[in-house]
This record gives sequence, C-alpha cells and structure tokens, in this order.
Amino acid sequence: MAHPAFRAAAVRVRVPATSANLGPGFDALGLALGLYDDVVVRVADSGLHLDIAGEGADTVPRDESNLLVRTLRTAFDALGGQPRGLEVVCANRVPHGRGLGSSSAAICAGLVAARAVTTGGEAKLDDVALLELAAEIEGHPDNVAACLLGGFTLAWGESGAVRAIRMEPAASVVPLVFVPARPLATETARGLLPRAVPHADAAANAGRAALLVEALTRRPELLLPATEDRLHQDYRAPAMPESMDLVGRLRAEGVPAVISGAGPTVLALADESQADKSALLAGDGWTANRLSLDTAGACVLPLAGAAA
Repeated sequence: MAHPAFRAAAVRVRVPATSANLGPGFDALGLALGLYDDVVVRVADSGLHLDIAGEGADTVPRDESNLLVRTLRTAFDALGGQPRGLEVVCANRVPHGRGLGSSSAAICAGLVAARAVTTGGEAKLDDVALLELAAEIEGHPDNVAACLLGGFTLAWGESGAVRAIRMEPAASVVPLVFVPARPLATETARGLLPRAVPHADAAANAGRAALLVEALTRRPELLLPATEDRLHQDYRAPAMPESMDLVGRLRAEGVPAVISGAGPTVLALADESQADKSALLAGDGWTANRLSLDTAGACVLPLAGAAA
C-alpha cells in the first residue's frame, strides 16, 4: 500500500455517549444517547500536540499513551502510514468510568477522524472495517456499534467477524441517566461475573433480550419486563450497591431501569409521564440528566462551532 496523502484542513468529529446491555442484552445491545464528545484533528509538520477540555482533562494522559491517540495511530497504520505530526483538540462531555461509553467514544472518534483526514480514507477503511477495528480495540462490540451507527443497535460475531444492525428506537422513550460521583473500572465489574450461569437464567435472558427489541422500537409499554436481567447485574451488585438500590427503587415504581454498561450509572428508559418522578426518586448523590436519543452516530461536522 502506498503511503497515504493527508488533507491540509482540520477535521471535526462528534461522537455520542452510549449505554450497553440495556438489561438483558449483555455485550450485544447498545443505545446512542444525546451527550457528545467533540474532537478536532489536524495533520501537522511534526510531533504531537494534544489539548483536552472537559471530562478527564485532569486525569487522562496527553501523550502517545492516550486512548484517542493510540486509536488514531492504529487507524493510520490500517490506512497505510502515519502523518508527520498531529494536532488534536478534545472537548469531552461523556463522563469517564461511569458506564456511558467514554472509551468507545474515544475509539470511534479516533477511527473516524483518521479516516476523514486521509485522502481516500473511506475507500481504504469502509464502515464494516471501521466497526471491526473499533470492536478489536474496545474488546467488545456493543458500545462501539451504537457509537458509530447511532440509534439502537444489535452487534454480534459471525465467522470471526463483527456485525451490527441499527434499529430506530421509539420516539416516545425518554432516556434518563443517573450518574454517581465515583467511577467504576469496567475491568472490576467484569471480574465479578461468573464463568457459568444457570441454564434457566440464560433462557430467561434470551427471551427478555428478544422482547427488548420489540419494546424499544415499537412497544415501549413493554420496556419494564423487557429490561429484566439475570446474567450480570446481580453479580456486579457488590461493586455498586447504591446503583442497584436505585435500579430497584425505580423498577418498583414501574420505571424501566438498568445498570448502564458496566455501571455504576443507572439508565431509565422512561416515558414523558415518568420522567419528572424518576428524577425525584434518585435523591442525593446522583447527577440526573434527561437526554435525547441520538440517531446519527459518529459524524464529521463543519469546524464552525467546534468548541460549542
């Protein structure tokens, strides 16, 4: 492959927060949410300059070890070669370590930006390859599929490849996220999962995950039973007892609530009549945000208003 040419102009990419699992859809189902990170990438003459504002500004590295930068490097390798230098500016709004897909947002932003700043990038790294590379970096496909495609996604592996389909969530669904002050590492949450689960629990989850596809797209009145889970939430409860307590309180009031991804954020898939009541049920210690459903996924946008 010949060494690629790069565009002189900077590229701006916007990527949404995501919630994965959604109860029973462990490592398969994802939902894109209207909370966004913005990244601007420009090929420079030399070196690496990384500027970060917002979430993670005081904690994430500003060198080659940064996840976004590592992803850019991986993408440029796949596209045929590295640029001489990079200037990267990040405006982060997705909370880190809270189960809202901050790592997937960084990965998808890096891949899309690298492709966009490379001349002929879409021909060299098409959408299928982009998803596979994102899933390889992240380690599982649920968040990255929703981040790239937007909407409500189902991801799976097939003959060693990663596949995903996008569905349109019902417009009446009101996502509410309850974000606690303390983060939880995904590795910690995954470490609590058993190597095997009872057959009855697996069968119950299969039925609920299938029902969730119908409920979230066409019959949201079924979301409460459709979001029941037996595969991961109870096993992870010791790492986030306050989150599981909030899930229980919301569900007792008829609000479909789940742990978002690996937690500790709680996601409620409410309707308009439940939204205000649900926010009040959380009490102290939570930042409650009412979000929109993102339908666009990762996008290349005009540079104007990049810092908005």
